[in-house]
Amino acid sequence: MPALELDQQIRSESFKNNNNIEAAETNAEHEVEVFDYTKRAQWLRAAVLGANDGLLSTASLMMGVGAVRKDSKTMVLTGIAGLVAGACSMAIGELVSVYSQYDIELTEVKREKMAKDFADHYFENMKKSLPNPWQAAGASALAFAVGAVMPLLAAAFIKVYVVRLVVVLAVASLALLRFGALGALSRGAPMLKASLRVLVGGWLAMGITFGLTKLIGRTGL
Repeated sequence: MPALELDQQIRSESFKNNNNIEAAETNAEHEVEVFDYTKRAQWLRAAVLGANDGLLSTASLMMGVGAVRKDSKTMVLTGIAGLVAGACSMAIGELVSVYSQYDIELTEVKREKMAKDFADHYFENMKKSLPNPWQAAGASALAFAVGAVMPLLAAAFIKVYVVRLVVVLAVASLALLRFGALGALSRGAPMLKASLRVLVGGWLAMGITFGLTKLIGRTGL
């Protein structure tokens, strides 16, 4: 083969190899971007669920205590205790859960690096994309607290018993509709149907808590 043709062939193969390497790096970056987008959607869904839990559990506690105690101080203190206990519980549970997930995913990333011989910068990017347990715990506690503070603020400045119950129920209902819509948005579901589902579920939780506490209170316990 003439030297000129051999040189051209070598250059052609080198060009193809460079293109393959660039394509592989582009695909890897695209995978990271898709993973990051998915993770953001998961964070939004987790935040909505945390806020919804905080709202519903605190509002139900306050309605339950309000069924047997008419003073606002007892009702508000119960809500505050529910906020603190619930936020701590959510944070600890999320910390343990995400740490387990982090350990599993980190082991899998290390295995992929050894098997596919990824570049160091790509490996570091993959590590950065893994969930942060402490960040998840803080976000979960914050989301719960944001939801829980809504019925607290609604009841804190209202002295009239019946009005206080109605306002807590109304504020909780509006917030449940909003959280239901946000949850549907995060997963691409119909917003109206999801919002009504969350609202009805919230009404059932608050109604059952109110009714059972009222019933138990009448027994003299």
